[in-house]
Amino acid sequence: MPAADLVVVNARVTTLDRTRPEAEALAARDGRIVAVGTAADMQPWLAATTQLVDGGGRRLIPGLNDSHIHLIRGGLNFNLELRWEGVRSLADGLRMLRVQAARTPPPQWVRVVGGWSEFQFAERRMPTLDEINAAAPDTPVFVLHLYDRAWLNGAALRALGYTKATPDPPGGVIERDRHGAPTGLLVAHPNAGLLYATLARGPRLSVEDQMNSTRQFMRELNRLGVTSVIDAGGGFQNYPDDYAVIERLHRDGLLTLRIAYNLFTQTPGGELADFARWTSLATPYQGDASLRLNGAGEMLAFSAADFEDFLQPRPDLAPAMEGDLEAVVRHLASHGWPFRLHATYDESITRMLEVFERVHRDIPLDNLRWLLDHAETISPRNIARVAALGGGIAIQHRMAFQGEHFVARYGAEAAAVAPPVRQMLEAGVPVGAGTDATRVASYNPWVALSWLTTGRTRGGLALYPNAQRLDRDTALALFTRGSAWMSREDEVKGMLAPGRYADFVLLAADYFAVEDEAIEHLTSLLTVVDGKVVYGAGDFASLAPALPPAAPGWTPVGHFHDAGPPGPAPVPRAHRCATPAHERRRATASSFWGAHGCGCWAF
Repeated sequence: MPAADLVVVNARVTTLDRTRPEAEALAARDGRIVAVGTAADMQPWLAATTQLVDGGGRRLIPGLNDSHIHLIRGGLNFNLELRWEGVRSLADGLRMLRVQAARTPPPQWVRVVGGWSEFQFAERRMPTLDEINAAAPDTPVFVLHLYDRAWLNGAALRALGYTKATPDPPGGVIERDRHGAPTGLLVAHPNAGLLYATLARGPRLSVEDQMNSTRQFMRELNRLGVTSVIDAGGGFQNYPDDYAVIERLHRDGLLTLRIAYNLFTQTPGGELADFARWTSLATPYQGDASLRLNGAGEMLAFSAADFEDFLQPRPDLAPAMEGDLEAVVRHLASHGWPFRLHATYDESITRMLEVFERVHRDIPLDNLRWLLDHAETISPRNIARVAALGGGIAIQHRMAFQGEHFVARYGAEAAAVAPPVRQMLEAGVPVGAGTDATRVASYNPWVALSWLTTGRTRGGLALYPNAQRLDRDTALALFTRGSAWMSREDEVKGMLAPGRYADFVLLAADYFAVEDEAIEHLTSLLTVVDGKVVYGAGDFASLAPALPPAAPGWTPVGHFHDAGPPGPAPVPRAHRCATPAHERRRATASSFWGAHGCGCWAF
C-alpha cells in the first residue's frame, strides 16, 4: 500500500458522510482522502515520508465552500481596502480612517467598503460627511454603505472633478447643497451603478501588488477555514482582462483556494453578444480542480437586475426584461452552459421563472445546474417551480447586515422568512450558502453561519423564530455539500470520505460546542487544500508556507491588527482583561480590529 502524504490523528472529525459521520483520524494521498477512521486505521498509511499531525482533540470539518463571493475582483482590491468588519464603535472606525488617511500617499484613496452595518456600532448610526472630512481632510476617501449610498470627502470630490455642473447619472443621485454643489453623498436609485462606477475611478494597484493583494485575500479566507469558492463575477470585472492575475497565480502554483468562476456581462444592451462570444471561446468546467469556468452570471441581462436596497421601495423590472433574459438563457441552454441569476424579490422571480419555463419547453434546463442567487422573498409557489426545473438557490447573509432596514419597510412577519431556507430544503431544492462579499457583506463565513443558526442580525435583532433557524449540522452542510452542487463538484467536495478532495480545517474552537455568540469568532488553526497545508496558526504555524508581507507598505491590511495574519479580527461586545493592570491599559488604548491595547485577545 502506498504511504499517505498527510495523516491527522487525535481529532474530532465531522465528515458529513452519512455512512460514517464521525471519526478521529484521516489520511490523504495525492490530494485525496484515502482513509477515515481511528488512529489504528491509519497505521498502514504511515511511512517515514508521511506528514503526521496531532489534532490535539480539536474539531476537524470539511473545508468551507463559499458558493457566492466576488473573490477575483475582491482580490485585486483587498490591499486597498480599510475594512470595518467587526468594529463595534463608529468612533473606532473613524479613528482607523484618520490613521489610514495619514498613511496613504497621493494619489491613492482610502476605501471603506463592505462588511459593516451601522447597527453593529455602539452609536447605532452611519458616519456623517463632517466626521469623514474631519478624519481625512486631504486624502481622498470613499465610504460605501451596502447597495444604497456612498460618501466622498472633499478631497475625493476634487479628485473626481464632481462640481455643480456634474449631472446625475442614470440610476443614481448626487446630493447637492442649496447652492447646487455636491455634498459628497451619492445615493443609489434604483441601483448601485453610480456607487460602483465612482469606486472604479480610483487608482488601481500595480499588477505585482494585485497579485500580492489576491494572495493576502486568499490567506485571509484560509484563516477562516475556506478552501473553495465560486466567484459570481461582478460589475467592472471584465473577462478576460481582470482574470489575468488569478490565471498567473494559478500558473505559478500559488492558489490556496479552489476557484470556480462565472462570467458576468458588462455591456447593457450587449449581453447576448457577450455570451455568444464567450460560448464560442470556452466550455463549461474547462480548467482544472484549482481553477475552472463554472458558467454564466450572476448578471445575465441588465433589465433583469433587481438589486436589493431595502431603504428604497422594491423596483419593478422593465417591460423588456422577459425578451432580454429569454434571448440569453435560450442561447446558454442551447450551448449547455450553467447559469446563475441575481434575484431578490418574489415579484421578479415570478417573471424570471416564466422565462425559464418557456425555454425549458424547448431546451431542458433540469440538468444544467442553474440557480437563483439571494431569493430573500421567494414564495412557496416559486420554490416549487425552481424545484420542478431542477434549479438551485444560493443564499447569503445579506439580511444579517440589512435586516433592520427590511423590517422597517416590510415588517417583522415578512422578515421571519427572508430568505425561507427551511422551505427551500423541504421542497428538495439544492441550497448552497455563501457571503456575497466583498462590497456589501463580510467575507467571514462564520458570520453567515452565526446568522443561519442564531437568526440574528449584526446589530443583534432577532429575525427568525426557532422554526426558521437551522441547526449547526444543517448550516454547515450548506457551506460544504450544498455549495459543491453549484459547481457540479458534489462527488468530490463537501464531505470527508475516501476519494474526496483532501480539503479540511482544524478549528481553534469547536463549532458544535461553543456558545451561539462565539460562532462568528471561529477561525482555523490548520487549513488543508489538496492535501497540502495552506494556513497554520498557533502550534501549527510552522506547517504553513510563508506569505510575503502585504504590499504596498501603506496598505491597511495587517496594520490595524495586534496579532495574527492580515485581515480583520472581530471586536467583542464587552471585554474584561485578566488583571487590573491590563484593564487600566485597555481603558486608555484604542480598540482597532478588536485589539484591547493590552496584548490580551479574549472573546
